Amino acid sequence: MQRSRMLLLSAATALLLSLNGCTDADPGPAPYGTAPPATKSIDDTMRAFVEQEAVAVVAEVRWPGGTWSRAYGVRNLESREAAAPGDSVSVASITKSMTAVSVMKLVEEGLIGLDDPVNGILESFSTVLKPPGPITVRQLLGHTSGMPTFQEATEKNADDVPGIIREEIGTQRALEITGQLPWEARDMGFFKYSDSNYLALGQLIEKLRGRPYTEVVRADVIDPLGLEATSINEVVTGKPDMIHGYITFRDERLDITQSPGEMGSPAFGAISTVSDVNDFYAALFRGELVSEESLQEMTRADDMPLFGLGLRKWTQDCDGEYRYGGMGGFWAYRTAAIASTDGQYQAAMTLVPPPLPTPLEDPETDDKLNHWDDQMVSALQETLDRLCP
Repeated sequence: MQRSRMLLLSAATALLLSLNGCTDADPGPAPYGTAPPATKSIDDTMRAFVEQEAVAVVAEVRWPGGTWSRAYGVRNLESREAAAPGDSVSVASITKSMTAVSVMKLVEEGLIGLDDPVNGILESFSTVLKPPGPITVRQLLGHTSGMPTFQEATEKNADDVPGIIREEIGTQRALEITGQLPWEARDMGFFKYSDSNYLALGQLIEKLRGRPYTEVVRADVIDPLGLEATSINEVVTGKPDMIHGYITFRDERLDITQSPGEMGSPAFGAISTVSDVNDFYAALFRGELVSEESLQEMTRADDMPLFGLGLRKWTQDCDGEYRYGGMGGFWAYRTAAIASTDGQYQAAMTLVPPPLPTPLEDPETDDKLNHWDDQMVSALQETLDRLCP
């Protein structure tokens, strides 16, 4: 490598480190002739995101006897205050794993069975939805009900963007919109990812518990684990440790840190930190939230190899076992969390992308977001593989 190029790389590295909100000393380069640190892949990936002008990226990895965390970038593009590993972010569909825990607790208490239909229990199924047949709890949890997702009606073109980020579409209204879409019998029993499945599960929780969904998930998950940085229906835009998310719309930068439609959603409403997310999945797989039988059901992936009930499934190369966790994706936040089923290893990362036009305005944005999702998962998996005994 030419000396000039090395000098440029050194300068770039120094600049990136100036944005670093580390919680422990940087491991530095490995001595000559030794293997690189297990966290090198994840750290390199995070730095690469910053080079691509990401607003911020935060991550935490845990293994027996050790924790590594990092933050790069800034909390918001106005103050340019450096991001920290414990900062709050929208974790989107990670919420579904928490909702699934509350549903499995209903099953454990005999209030409903996994293979019981909800049609006669939920008013939405007789008033606004048009299911082509009996829909079970298992089908809603595993996205095999065939139910369309309400965004098919609300996210059609760029003209819809202002409404999406400013209007409050609550659970009932979203299911009413879902009912305006065709629900095909041929889709039942096959995997079809739909936020509306989890909105219906939120109503099921409220029906059988007689309390608001947000209170139940707090009692089932947040409070028992002491997840002090996690909330479902709290206004967080003004919090000093909240990392802001942005899009551009018709060449104007917009702050969309928390839209009204996210508040209290059983599908994507959670605000959290990578540390709390790791706490959640660690406790889940240590058996602190649901029974062993419930965990076995949640990690079954018969209908779709990559999904269980409220959980996403990944391979584990080092010993042939599988890892589970979740992914959450808004336009302005991308989160991946992966955990071993023995409760000993967890890795989570949230990327706050640079302000981009939404896919409704520029379809190429979808490709970029999906590519970044893949990079996050790859870095988390490689790091956990290197940490395997």
